[in-house]
Amino acid sequence: MDEALVARLEEVEASFNEVEQQLADPGALDDHSRFIELGRRHSELKPIVEGFTAYRAALSDAKEAAELAAVETDAEMTGDLQQMVAERKAEAERLERKLRVALIPSDPNDLKDVIVEIRAGTGGDEAALFAGDLHRMYHRFAELHGFKTDSMDSSESEAGGFSRVTFAVKGAGAFSKLKFEAGVHRVQRVPKTESQGRVHTSTATVAVLPEVEAVEIDLDPNEVRVDVFRSSGPGGQSVNTTDSAVRLTHEPTGLVVSCQDEKSQLQNKEKAFRILRARLYQLELEKQQSELAENRRSQVGTGGRSEKIRTYNFKENRVTDHRIGLTIKQLPSILDGELDPFVEALTADDQARRLADGT
Repeated sequence: MDEALVARLEEVEASFNEVEQQLADPGALDDHSRFIELGRRHSELKPIVEGFTAYRAALSDAKEAAELAAVETDAEMTGDLQQMVAERKAEAERLERKLRVALIPSDPNDLKDVIVEIRAGTGGDEAALFAGDLHRMYHRFAELHGFKTDSMDSSESEAGGFSRVTFAVKGAGAFSKLKFEAGVHRVQRVPKTESQGRVHTSTATVAVLPEVEAVEIDLDPNEVRVDVFRSSGPGGQSVNTTDSAVRLTHEPTGLVVSCQDEKSQLQNKEKAFRILRARLYQLELEKQQSELAENRRSQVGTGGRSEKIRTYNFKENRVTDHRIGLTIKQLPSILDGELDPFVEALTADDQARRLADGT
C-alpha cells in the first residue's frame, strides 16, 4: 500500500475516533439533528476503519510468520509458515483493493429515501401498459429488499397502466439501489391488440429523485401557489365529490406538482410538498454539484425510442442494459423485481470509473 493511501486511511481513522468521542458526550443528544449526523458519519466510517485494522493485522501476521520461517529448522513447519505468509499477504491485497473502493467519495444521497416518477413515452397505450409493468417491477424490487413504498400520485390510462405514476421508496440505501434506473426504458413486444403479430417498440421514462427533509431545502411557502381541484380517474370519471386534489406551483422556478391519490386534501398537500422539495433539491444539485448529479432532464430525455438505457425484448426473453452492455435472458424474473444483477454491475462500473478518474 502506498504512503498516500495509508495517510488517507489514518485521517479516516482519526475522524472516526473523534466522532466516537462526540457521540459519547452526554450533551450530544441536546442537538437532535447533530446527533443524527454524527450517527450517519459513524456508520459511514466504521467499515473503513475495521477494514484498515484487518489489513494491518494481515500484514503483521505475514511479517511474523516470515520471520519465524527464516529461523525454523523443521521443514514441515517451515512449509506451513510460508503458506501462512502467502495467505495473509493475499488477504492484505484483497483488503487493500476493498479499501481503495471504500475511499471513493460516496454519493451524499445514497442513504436517502427516493421518489420515483414513471411516465409513458412513445407508443400510446402500449407505453402506458409498459409504465405499469415498470411500476410493478420497482414495487417488487422494493419488497425483495425490505423497503416500503408509498403511492404519491398517478394518472391511469384508459387501456390500463399509467400515463404517469409517482411513488416513494423508503429504506436505508434506497437511492443507492435505484439511482441507476433513471432514463428511458424501451420495450419490444407484440401488443395484445396487434392482430398481425408484429413487434412494437414503446418507451417509458423513469426519474429517480432523492427525498429530502424540509431542513435540507430552502422552500418559502409564500412562493408556492396552492390550487385545489376535484380528483378524477380515467376518462374524467369522478373519484370523489370534494376538492381534495392539490396542485402546487413554485413560482420562482415554474415547477408544478399535483397529487390526487388520497381522499384527504391535507394528505395530498403533504405529499405534493414532498415531491416539490425533492425536485427543488435536484435543481440545487444540478447547480452546485453538476459533476455528481445529472440534470433531471438528461435522465429522461424526450422519451424517444433512440434514447434508451435498457431494452426489454419479450420475443427473445432478454433484458439489455446499454450503458454497460449487459444482457440477461431472464425477462420474467427481472420484471418480477429481480434487478440485483443490473444494480450490482452498474454500481461496480461506477466505482471503476471513479477510481480511474481519482474521484
